[in-house]
Amino acid sequence: GDFIFHIEITPREVYDNMKYEIPKSSLPSLDDMEGAFNRFERENYTHVIAVTISSGLSGTYNALKMVSKKHDKLSTYVYDSKSTSLGEGVIVKECGKLMDQGKSFSEIVHCIPEMKKRMHFFFVFGTLEYARKGGRIGKLSGILGEALDIKPIVYFDNDQGICFTCDKVRGRKRSLSKMIDIGSRFLAKSPCDVYIAYGNAREDAEDIYDRISKLSNVKNIYMIGQISPVVGVYSGPGTVGVCYMEQKS
Repeated sequence: GDFIFHIEITPREVYDNMKYEIPKSSLPSLDDMEGAFNRFERENYTHVIAVTISSGLSGTYNALKMVSKKHDKLSTYVYDSKSTSLGEGVIVKECGKLMDQGKSFSEIVHCIPEMKKRMHFFFVFGTLEYARKGGRIGKLSGILGEALDIKPIVYFDNDQGICFTCDKVRGRKRSLSKMIDIGSRFLAKSPCDVYIAYGNAREDAEDIYDRISKLSNVKNIYMIGQISPVVGVYSGPGTVGVCYMEQKS
């Protein structure tokens, strides 16, 4: 059946059901988007900042832009995060910090592209099975990768909004350690806030949290929780993501 995430089904339920059936994801319906904007107007909001999944992965950005133009009573800024899941959430959290500091709508909008340049998002799959079945990697690559226990460390490109393999290692523990090693390069340049999320892999995520929290130049570290199943249908259970947000100098 069809379910609305976080309303009709929880992340845990989606991940638990993946062992029986691999679900498919879809962008929010236009009716749901219209409903959200109608509610904003009814509740007398005047400004909206919407941060969407990368337009390279979904049609959400273009659809939301189209819907927002019908609601000219609202000053709306729709931003293509060129990222997903944790990457989107970090931008939203940073915007929230600016709001708490008393920044205006226009000041926050001006800051978003700059904050994106300071963000570095990596993740490791628990298995390549779901990326292969979802068409995110080639069938042969996925089968060989599983057979050899190869774990790619994947990086979201801030400009193109698509992900690339930045390294490959064999074995789960090595891949998680390698992801920490790669991230430590950003910590060597400047203090960072660090955000961690996972797909039914809390134990590994907590281990990474403990290890990163002991590194120099970690200003704040946050355990965000489960990766959205909208992304999880491709990344699968066992995925762990880490996002480094460089602090302004």
